[in-house]
Amino acid sequence: MRLLEPGLDDGRELWRMARDSQVLDVNSPYSYTLWCRDFAASSVVARAGDEACGFITGYVRPERPDTLFVWQVAVDRDHRGRGMARLMLDHLADRTAAAGCRYMEATVTPANTASTAMFESFARDRGCDLDRTPLFGSEHFPPGHGHEPEVLFRIGPYSTGSPTP
Repeated sequence: MRLLEPGLDDGRELWRMARDSQVLDVNSPYSYTLWCRDFAASSVVARAGDEACGFITGYVRPERPDTLFVWQVAVDRDHRGRGMARLMLDHLADRTAAAGCRYMEATVTPANTASTAMFESFARDRGCDLDRTPLFGSEHFPPGHGHEPEVLFRIGPYSTGSPTP
């Protein structure tokens, strides 16, 4: 398993994994390719051999340059259940901490127990606080879209290095 910064050729694979996840909001193929160009330093793609099998897209918040916002996390069906999402998250946290990030943010819907567990374990293993606050209510999304509210998870401060045992 290799964890790398995504390149332009990865955009279509990120789009495919988001689509195939059947749970992520799927953005346009163009947006994933653009993300791989403009936000590669704050994102990661996992590769098993030549195959892309997972990704995290993220960005450093312009008004908070010490904060990495995790946008989407996806793992191909055949690679789930092996802790790959958490490995990618640790890798990305270490890489962005070296560039000055000390906090991580993400939004999680109340029904997304897998993401909740992953971010809780990340905070616990790194010895960080995890604060939760409502960010977006259903009213912030188009009527009839059926989008759940999004809760902001803010984790930190964290530093580089392996999680504590």
